[in-house]
Amino acid sequence: NNIEVVARIRPSKRASSNFVVSTSESYVEVHAPKEDYEGEINNRKELHAFGFNRVLDPAVSQEDVFENVARPICDSALEGYNATIFAYGQTGSGKTFTITGGAERYVDRGIIPRSISYIFSQVANRGADAITSIQISYIEIYNDAGYDLLDPSHDTKALEDLPKVTILEDEHGVIHSRNLGTLPARTEEDALNLLFIGDTNRMIAETPMNMASSRSHCIFTMIIETRRAGSDTLRRAKLNFVDLAGSERIKKTGVEGKTLRDAKYINVSLHFLEQVIVALHERSSSRSQRVHVPYRNSMMTMVLRDSLGGNCR
Repeated sequence: NNIEVVARIRPSKRASSNFVVSTSESYVEVHAPKEDYEGEINNRKELHAFGFNRVLDPAVSQEDVFENVARPICDSALEGYNATIFAYGQTGSGKTFTITGGAERYVDRGIIPRSISYIFSQVANRGADAITSIQISYIEIYNDAGYDLLDPSHDTKALEDLPKVTILEDEHGVIHSRNLGTLPARTEEDALNLLFIGDTNRMIAETPMNMASSRSHCIFTMIIETRRAGSDTLRRAKLNFVDLAGSERIKKTGVEGKTLRDAKYINVSLHFLEQVIVALHERSSSRSQRVHVPYRNSMMTMVLRDSLGGNCR
């Protein structure tokens, strides 16, 4: 019940009659006529219908995306709950624009910078009743290997110059990230500067579907710690923003060499993420006896373990 899926439709200059979007009833239908496929025998399904918690209009603004998707999650994090926002979709569908934003106009700011502004404004409104500290980490997972995008001690010329992050699990099941630094952000400007530094170190590459495709998963994490005045209780929450690498069908894109290897790692890691989400959904069902959730299958699900199940929204 804690997992919601919101669909954002990228605007298109040439609308297709085979693609139907209903924002009022929150579903998307894709019609794939059989004559579009080759072969003498064709038993392919023609109508594919997908339901969502919410479907956003193609003309939706970045502000409306934040209000509908991110603001409730930020409020949960400020209340002490772990939370994660994923941007998932095909290569070139607008994930990075949605999660980070465009660089040309201020109004094009994405979910992360808007969330940073919102959280710091909410913290300021608390006044002296609460003492809040915010720390930030930024990890890139490329071919199932993690790298610290905020490491200050390296002259970064390539991704391999960054410290390689390893994931360890102690006897109590707590996950520790070795070589992943968490840096304090005392102001909104500090947090936005850390976001900018991390974004400049990201791994991108050209593919047949996107001139600048993200070839890695990136996780921007805000750790929010709050202590009420006169209380010894510390409330701690993790808010993760995940820009997933673009999924693609290798048969259609025709990529080769290094880009092909990247695509294989991307698709496998997305499959492992799907397995975890499905397992969590089944475990939450009163009819299911499932206990095991396969977090250990990939580095990304291990990093996000405490923000996918348990104390999370």
